[in-house]
Amino acid sequence: MNSDDITAHAPSWAEQARHYWLQGDYTQAAAIYEKAIARELEVMSHYWHGGLMLLLQGDEAAAQTTWALAMMEGDADQVQEWTLELSDVLEAEAERHEAISQPKTAWLIRQHLREIAPEDFTNCLRIVQLALLLDTFTANDLANFHQSLQTAQADTIDSDRLRTVLEQILAVIPDSPRIPELIHSCLSVNCDAQPLIEVVMKAAGTAFRHEQPALAARLALVCYRYKPNDLGLSYLLSLYYQYSHQYSESIAIAREHYTRCQTLPKQIQGNFLLLRSLMIAGGYWQESLLLHEKHKSLLQRLLAEQPKDVHPSIRQDILPSLYFFPYFTDRQPSDRQLQNQVAQFCQDSFQTAATEDVKQFQRQITQRRSSQPSKPLKIGYLSHCLRQHSVGWIARWLFKYHNQEQFQIHAFSMQSRQNDSVEQFITHHCDRVEDVSTLEPVNIAQQISQAEIDILVDLDSLTSSIACAVMALKPAPVQVTWLGLDASGLPAIDYFIADPYVLPESAQAEYNETLWRLPQTYVAVDGFEVAVPSLRRDLLDIPNDAVVYFSSQRGFKRHPDIVRLQMQILNAVPNSYFLLKGDGDPDNIRQFFEQLAEGEGVASDRIRFLPWANSESVHRGNLGIANVVLDTYPYNGATTTLETLWMGVPLVTRVGQQFAARNSYTMMINAGITEGIAWSDEDYVEWGIRLGKDAALREQISWKLRQSRHTSPLWNAKQFTREMETAYQQMWVRYLEDSK
Repeated sequence: MNSDDITAHAPSWAEQARHYWLQGDYTQAAAIYEKAIARELEVMSHYWHGGLMLLLQGDEAAAQTTWALAMMEGDADQVQEWTLELSDVLEAEAERHEAISQPKTAWLIRQHLREIAPEDFTNCLRIVQLALLLDTFTANDLANFHQSLQTAQADTIDSDRLRTVLEQILAVIPDSPRIPELIHSCLSVNCDAQPLIEVVMKAAGTAFRHEQPALAARLALVCYRYKPNDLGLSYLLSLYYQYSHQYSESIAIAREHYTRCQTLPKQIQGNFLLLRSLMIAGGYWQESLLLHEKHKSLLQRLLAEQPKDVHPSIRQDILPSLYFFPYFTDRQPSDRQLQNQVAQFCQDSFQTAATEDVKQFQRQITQRRSSQPSKPLKIGYLSHCLRQHSVGWIARWLFKYHNQEQFQIHAFSMQSRQNDSVEQFITHHCDRVEDVSTLEPVNIAQQISQAEIDILVDLDSLTSSIACAVMALKPAPVQVTWLGLDASGLPAIDYFIADPYVLPESAQAEYNETLWRLPQTYVAVDGFEVAVPSLRRDLLDIPNDAVVYFSSQRGFKRHPDIVRLQMQILNAVPNSYFLLKGDGDPDNIRQFFEQLAEGEGVASDRIRFLPWANSESVHRGNLGIANVVLDTYPYNGATTTLETLWMGVPLVTRVGQQFAARNSYTMMINAGITEGIAWSDEDYVEWGIRLGKDAALREQISWKLRQSRHTSPLWNAKQFTREMETAYQQMWVRYLEDSK
């Protein structure tokens, strides 16, 4: 093209330049602008567009030179005006490339726009978004963005875009050390911080679900400091601290939280939060007992006052707030009655809040009952523990042996974990698995109803507020509780799976649910994986001829009364040691045990506190170091008892009346062992001493346990599955007959 091609009128050459420009021929367009500049030196837009064409060719230095030369000719006012013009040109071109999905070029243009107009914070936001889209966002980019945010004028900040950018950053690098400062700055520059807080807490919730509670706590702490009176924030922060083993922080936040609870439902939730913080830390028994009695009083007030319109997040926590009752006392009929009444209140509340959904569930159930012929029963399992968890380790065998010709197996998982071997095992043995971890209870119930589940089995009971809410909505014709904990008391649950031993014969009078007793055992496994142990006596400074007692339990199972009995056993058996493993506040747990040991005349150097093993299989291997395992009471071991028996280690258990106090009893009976079963505190101490002193008896028990692997119903998961399936079929027949 020669100079004659450019007419004396701007529209003519501008149209020609734009033609090449939009076709992506930036070389031709640049040539036209170069000649336009030569002809019309005073027309500044020639420089802006000419430099832009050079930039689009990749010649950044030439582009900057073109713009700089033009700016040199103006005074301060003119330079300000020209800068705005150039900014508009670059902004428009960046938007064009964003619209045609060329983010890399748009990012380049915006970087130059940032140099020209560093105060343009919206441009900074867009740079971040483009870098995130291109997957090139770095820690340095985060620092630059934070610096720009700190110097930005509040009235120039696009709050909606800032919220979006923060959400995108948290999705990519939530664990960056700079993130808390960035969140603080974002909150500080917004007159309405609530949308940003919601973004941050959503990221915290995601981190928590992905088992990163410490990260969740760091994120929540920034929001809490900004809004310390927000009960929702303090509740979650304390919870995140609990799960990240920051016990003192959890307790401190829970105390502050409770002081701000004004209404009765909030006080119930707040009191439970503090009780939970103390119990999980372990060793705070005196204060915990006071809070436990206070909690009973609060719940009794709830039943008397029958408050309406309880907020869903609080209503959902009321029934699970009875979780710790069996850890304090053994089968108090008044406690069970209170739990049943609270369960009724909560179910009524759940169903009232979702009236139309509940009606729809019942209509669908009625239609299916009247229209469907006989077919394989659809069994749905609902749990947040279908993974490497005590429930998952045990339940996997039922999934393995289910007869998939007679049953369709569905799993509704409320917490999923990537690369979890147990979860993968269970998934492999299901007809269908649904991840419902991000859904509200009513939405989970809708999915269960739509799947046309015949028998819904809750594996969590009071350990999951969501499971309680789902079961209360009655999305399936027959509903059952099994495995996770004692029955919840919800009237919508038809059956609670038990056996001849785990509950006394008189227990039915205390349950809303019908007790369905399997013929031998309510639980069975084929065994456990065992790895090479990591413990040795010499490494623990324990003589080879010493008697080693062992206990592996969570801190809140260690009731001071049973610990005193354990110390009495230790005191009566010379050359004996006590190995303790479990979670909780290490310093507080140590102080708790040492005080009780001193009270029973036991030197503290006879107690060893063990760290967590690297894996469950290593933990089981380490059980071989023990001569005798001492069980807890009023809440026995469950999975820990199964592991102890599988490893052939003698066990002393104190049998009570409640479900939690009879787990070890039924397991020992079903393993063919009666030695070590104590029916009183005195029996517990006597068995502990006898097993500690009588090596021959210990060897006899170990031999019987090894032999039981081949004959015991406790180790026959296939037979157990057939018994569970028979129960399901009988439940279904009873349901059909009752519906006639």
